[in-house]
Amino acid sequence: MSRIDDSRDFIPVRIAVLTVSDTRQADDDRSGDTLVERLTAAGHVLAARDIVRDDRTAIAGRLRDWCADPEIDVVISTGGTGLTGRDVTVEAHRDVYEKEIDAFGIVFTHVSMAKIGTSAVQSRATGGVAQGTYLFALPGSPGACRDAWDEILSLQLDYRHRPCNFVEIFPRLDEHHRRK
Repeated sequence: MSRIDDSRDFIPVRIAVLTVSDTRQADDDRSGDTLVERLTAAGHVLAARDIVRDDRTAIAGRLRDWCADPEIDVVISTGGTGLTGRDVTVEAHRDVYEKEIDAFGIVFTHVSMAKIGTSAVQSRATGGVAQGTYLFALPGSPGACRDAWDEILSLQLDYRHRPCNFVEIFPRLDEHHRRK
């Protein structure tokens, strides 16, 4: 069973938050605010924050820029993971991924089922890795952001979490680029 190992020191992670929306502004970005509140309360660092429109090229560009930034370890986006024509965040993420974390979407669906029942099938939450940076795409509702953070990301982004966590393998995420 998973647990927090208090014999290990907490390691703050540098996290960027990206809101994908044609209608949100900084003053009404409730989902982005939810993520920022939770990650900073947990002791992590808000490394960057932005809002981009629902445009695949713009989203992928921002993700690539942040993956290239050595001051960002994780990017969490919110919005654009649904089924409508404007929902292209998942496609943009997959344009950037080197590896997809398939189980992230599965676990998110499991968590969502407990909260919203079969409506969980309408989300396409996803996770992956690119250039040694973790990327996660969450739905655009504050509730979904809370669920993803509280039930998955807060644990996997905590170095003390056992039996394993994302933080302890940071040094190995881009080892294939260092091989000769």
